Amino acid sequence: MPPLEPRAILAGRPTARPSVGVVVTVATSSLCLAVALALLLRDGADGVVTAVVLALVPLPLLLAGVLALDRLEPEPPDVLVAAFGWGAGVAVLLATLLNTAGLDLVWRPMLGAELGRYATASLTAPVVEELAKGAVLVGLLWFRRHELNGATDGIIYGSTVALGFATVENISYYAAAPAGTLAGTFVVRGIVSPLLHPLCTSLIGVGVAAAALRPPGRRALPVVSGVAGATALHALWNASTVAGALGLGLAYLLGAGVLVALGVVLHRDRRRIVGLVRRHLPRYQELGVIGTGDLRMLSSLRARQRAREQVRGALGRGAARALADYQQAATELAMLHRRYDLGLVDDDAFVARRDPLLLLMGHARVVFAR
Repeated sequence: MPPLEPRAILAGRPTARPSVGVVVTVATSSLCLAVALALLLRDGADGVVTAVVLALVPLPLLLAGVLALDRLEPEPPDVLVAAFGWGAGVAVLLATLLNTAGLDLVWRPMLGAELGRYATASLTAPVVEELAKGAVLVGLLWFRRHELNGATDGIIYGSTVALGFATVENISYYAAAPAGTLAGTFVVRGIVSPLLHPLCTSLIGVGVAAAALRPPGRRALPVVSGVAGATALHALWNASTVAGALGLGLAYLLGAGVLVALGVVLHRDRRRIVGLVRRHLPRYQELGVIGTGDLRMLSSLRARQRAREQVRGALGRGAARALADYQQAATELAMLHRRYDLGLVDDDAFVARRDPLLLLMGHARVVFAR
């Protein structure tokens, strides 16, 4: 019997190695990133090292915040890397080319240099950038639908691709900042408004995640709604730059409202997942993969963490890792039942996904429950 591969089972793949699609996406994104940086820095790269450092300063904290949302059902790291790479490479390159074309061919001849730049920022850029970032989320909906189990997943993927985009975009802004204005540019882009892109693209993520739990004929509306919301928020934010302090205040008020709304969505989605665990997993107690106290432990993030800490102290890191795999497999199993109930998974696909998860839970339980 081949050795169990927990990472592969949890990701729903035959092997733990990254899929061909992920490898191609990362490779393409890397090439696009190199081209995009060459275009963005073509007028000079004297301060590029400083620009890169400044752009990377807030990134670890922002990524940590996004990943902290992902504790109930962590997403595959390779897919997250591909999403980040798409934002940093493909999306930036597309946005650079199309925004520049819009400015040079449409807005500048029509409105002049200054108004042309404003029109590009307020009208062209929001549409182009949100479509470029959202394309990879639609790709997930098409090719990796099983990764999208609710709004939380959509927000995580949307924020990840947006952080990749924002990081490279900030490099170009910092590198182009005139002497004496770099500190102010960093404060505005790196400290005051680092959540703009994640907030906008999270709306697309929510729409795509909603579409993933609908039958094929009803998937377009939530995706289009998410793109429309993201584009509108982005456009209003960019347009507020000419309205002075009042416009900036209104933009931040709107952004705060969206942030609160996403927080409510995350809270409700977490409660939904816990409800799925409580509803669907008791049937597996007779098989011995769910113990008497396991349902209580699986129904709370705090209880899950406390259980891992106790197992780590008593049995070591290997047992704690087995418990973490058990917890994630149990969550995946509960969400599989939800997709089956919605008619999104047929009998054969249900069994093909369920049985490896149960096998992993049984093996893991032997390790941490001894």
